[in-house]
Amino acid sequence: MPSLLSNRLAQRVLRPAFSLVEQRVDRVTTAFQNDLDALHHEVADLRRRQYGLSLLLDQAGRDGDRMPTATQIDTLVREVAAVTGQDKEHARREVTVAYRHLVAVEALGTGGLAGTLSDVCGRLAALPLLAPPNGEVLELGTRHGLFAAALQRMLHRGGVEARVTVVDPLADAPARAELIRGNLALGGADGARAARLVRGDFADPGVRAELGERRYGIVVVNSPQGSAPYDLAQVAALAAPGALVLVGSADRSRTEALTTAGRIAQTHYLRAA
Repeated sequence: MPSLLSNRLAQRVLRPAFSLVEQRVDRVTTAFQNDLDALHHEVADLRRRQYGLSLLLDQAGRDGDRMPTATQIDTLVREVAAVTGQDKEHARREVTVAYRHLVAVEALGTGGLAGTLSDVCGRLAALPLLAPPNGEVLELGTRHGLFAAALQRMLHRGGVEARVTVVDPLADAPARAELIRGNLALGGADGARAARLVRGDFADPGVRAELGERRYGIVVVNSPQGSAPYDLAQVAALAAPGALVLVGSADRSRTEALTTAGRIAQTHYLRAA
């Protein structure tokens, strides 16, 4: 039986319908092509923008990239809120500001900050919220002094004027000492002037004696890689009552003079008696 569509009479009758279908297909195809072209332009523009952003925030020269995911920030906000006792809205605001400070000091300073984005931002956000008893900050071991600079700015924002003491072997001194002082200047008008650099190892009794003239409201313990962790009893001896002592997750040593306040990312937060 011949096909209906091969019949001339049927073709004449159905031609208007065929034309209508073809017009509709053409319109749909044209609209789809226009949408596809627009999408190609948007993707190209996004790639261009992403490239510039990656130059600022990617992993080059750092322990990790500085481009957080929403899940990563949500987790950090929950941890900061839990440790500090603040509501999540307040914690999120502080985490956001801490992230901006992290990006700013790494962009303007020399070198980078050790640690993951969550760990660094957690420290910067939580410490002002935990109300340290004074503005004396002791950092045991530093990479380039940028964390201390960012912390000074965060503490100043919370109404605390910080005086930073950095203890480090300062290899390649005086070049490295000058680099650190230059970075500490990013902490504010008095950042470098108010800072004190102590060359040496905290395990050295002479170094601890030099530090002993002050009692510190914040102590950040960056135990040297490949060496035994610092003695936390010795750290606690320099802490003011109610001081905050931060140690990495790899440091398992404890002392009765310090009680656990919580953990954010890879850092344990301890409170001095």
